[in-house]
Amino acid sequence: MERSTRRVKQLLSDPPDCINEAGTWCQQIWRITGNEWLAGSADWLVAKPLRILLIVVAAVLARYLIRKLIDRLTRTPANGEGDGDGRIPALLRPLRERAPEVLGPAVIERRRQRAKTIGSVLRSLTTAVVYGLAVVLILGELGINLAPILASAGIVGVALGFGAQNLVRDFLSGIFMMLEDQYGVGDIVDVGEAVGEVESVGLRITTLRDINGTVWYVRNGEVLRVGNSSQGYAVAVVDIPLSYNTDVAKATAVLQDVASNAVSGPDLAPDVLEPPQVLGVENVTPESMQLRLTVKVRPGRQWAVQRALRADVMQALERAGFQPPLGRFFTTPPGNGA
Repeated sequence: MERSTRRVKQLLSDPPDCINEAGTWCQQIWRITGNEWLAGSADWLVAKPLRILLIVVAAVLARYLIRKLIDRLTRTPANGEGDGDGRIPALLRPLRERAPEVLGPAVIERRRQRAKTIGSVLRSLTTAVVYGLAVVLILGELGINLAPILASAGIVGVALGFGAQNLVRDFLSGIFMMLEDQYGVGDIVDVGEAVGEVESVGLRITTLRDINGTVWYVRNGEVLRVGNSSQGYAVAVVDIPLSYNTDVAKATAVLQDVASNAVSGPDLAPDVLEPPQVLGVENVTPESMQLRLTVKVRPGRQWAVQRALRADVMQALERAGFQPPLGRFFTTPPGNGA
């Protein structure tokens, strides 16, 4: 028994074999301290903490540099740096943009919000990826088996995905909507239940204001289809009701002449892209027939052009002697003039 005890003490007091390995922390600690325990534990006391510290510093530095790059790519011109000149943030240049020129100053806000939202996604993704890799590397340095942890994380992720699938769908829809530039600030859109002008666009919610001033908050995941009236060009459609005894050829000539003069004026000329066209009789009802006039205009300006043309056309038809529909029911009886 005593012999065994002496043998154990001798083994514990023997210096570790690693002191003979050149260039190791064990050898360096042994030379400095001469302590067997410190030399044998050098890997845990010095090497591993230094590697973990290096991983943490590298992760923080990488995240900082990547986020600074994203901020630079998503930065829009500020006051004094060309604000209002329409310059596109560097991040948006490779992406397709459908911003209508008619928005004017609003296009800057549209691009700013789009760049800000995409940048937010990239920054969050950068943080998750960089810190996630750092945690995995640190756990590996500590000798922890990562397989059960990754399996548990996968199960938790699946459970969260099922539990928050509506939220995930909103965010994914918002990301693709941003990347494809389906609509933006200043656009007039129809998203089903709500129709109005887009005031703000986020990853989860799009804010609209309709013609009555009501603000609508629409979840991106609930938008199945979008009708955008502010992209490319628009068509101003004016339907003019006339009585059955109207001379269609004469009415068509009057409409064409009035519309051509109206769109060449200073008020409408900047918004008109092509000459107006009178398509002829569009609809026939028991009360009247309708002539249709169309004009290709800049996006978002179709309603203003329609109102102006409708006022000019109705006055011209009245001056030319054309009767409105059901005019016979409103004719003043003979002898009852007032």
